[in-house]
Amino acid sequence: MSTWLWLLGAAVAGVGSGLVGWPTWHASRARRGRDLNAERYLAWRGRAGQRPVDPGFTRGERKRLAVAALLAVVAVFCLVGFFSYA
Repeated sequence: MSTWLWLLGAAVAGVGSGLVGWPTWHASRARRGRDLNAERYLAWRGRAGQRPVDPGFTRGERKRLAVAALLAVVAVFCLVGFFSYA
């Protein structure tokens, strides 16, 4: 296998990992920010109840982040293959 194929595989897997993981991570952080703003607004209005438990990631987000992590591992594997191929 050519060294350039290892490098191409690493690049494709790395870009794929970023394309899958970044929007998911960003959406989760934005949702947490919106929830916090709504909670602050209700507290300001005097209608806040008990502080809700942080929901964390949804099931779909966890799956997408797992796929992104798997692609990142593949990218690292391809980089090791690229540097060790001689």
